[in-house]
Amino acid sequence: SVMPAGSPIGSGQGILNPNNIRICLEYLKDSDLDYPVIVDAGVGTASDVAIAMELGCDGVLLNTGIASAKDAFGMAQAMSLACRAGRLAYLSGRIPKKLYATASSPEQGVIGT
Repeated sequence: SVMPAGSPIGSGQGILNPNNIRICLEYLKDSDLDYPVIVDAGVGTASDVAIAMELGCDGVLLNTGIASAKDAFGMAQAMSLACRAGRLAYLSGRIPKKLYATASSPEQGVIGT
């Protein structure tokens, strides 16, 4: 497995450069979809876990983010839920990011149409 750092170990800064993780995933999974990529280091809260999983990582190695939280048990629960939510979001496929707005609601039934 490969374990890219989200940010410096123990810093709690989260995923500072998601593009680096995307590059690792693209390179490693290109030849083997089952190649494990696990974010390690810098994860400070549940949203960091969700981001890693939404990027397509297979997991997140956690320590300081839970051990140093005010409520370690609560943070562990939050990170577990974030892991599941992030993975489901990744598997579901997000909409493409655009630089401009695009109407997504049907025009039928709108006043004045």
